[in-house]
Amino acid sequence: MPADAVVYVVDDDPAMRESIAFLLESAGILARCYDSAEMLLSETSDLSAHGCVVTDIRMPGISGLQLVRELHDRSVLLPIVVITGHADVALAVEAMKAGVVDFLEKPFAEEALLRAVQGALARVEDQAARAQERSSIEARFAHLTAREREVFEAIAAGDSNKEAGRRLGISPRTVEIYRANVMAKMRAQTLSDLVRMALLRSAL
Repeated sequence: MPADAVVYVVDDDPAMRESIAFLLESAGILARCYDSAEMLLSETSDLSAHGCVVTDIRMPGISGLQLVRELHDRSVLLPIVVITGHADVALAVEAMKAGVVDFLEKPFAEEALLRAVQGALARVEDQAARAQERSSIEARFAHLTAREREVFEAIAAGDSNKEAGRRLGISPRTVEIYRANVMAKMRAQTLSDLVRMALLRSAL
């Protein structure tokens, strides 16, 4: 879990907010509480990238489901866990379709909330690591020549040296030389490393 992880708790019920915050902080997780979706939305520019949101789904004003959509529209990509009453399960399912990572039905066990939050924060950490890796791959790719990039794409697409040579109008031996250069510049130990890099680049 990131050291600066923050859980943003949104609930119009003071007792529920305090209970969730106490549980999280007892587990060593920093919590910030908001009594409305509007209050959280007023601070979106200050939210930690290493955080997640726990929100009730039924609240006065902007509902939890509307909050999910508004955060998405503002490109705030924090994982979101929603809390729902029994009658609101259909809304929770709709929220899942809108991008929520988990939902908890009241009354929920403390362990269930901690698992949901820890899972959401782990997802944040994984996303950060993948973003850093993509950035590193892109920086290495930028140092390839135009021809090396063509060979990179051909090999990543599964072409043999012979097929890549035919596609690019060069000999298989020349492809082999370019391939060695590409592997060195991209710091790929194996062909599977190179293919994985190509897949990560395609997610940029």
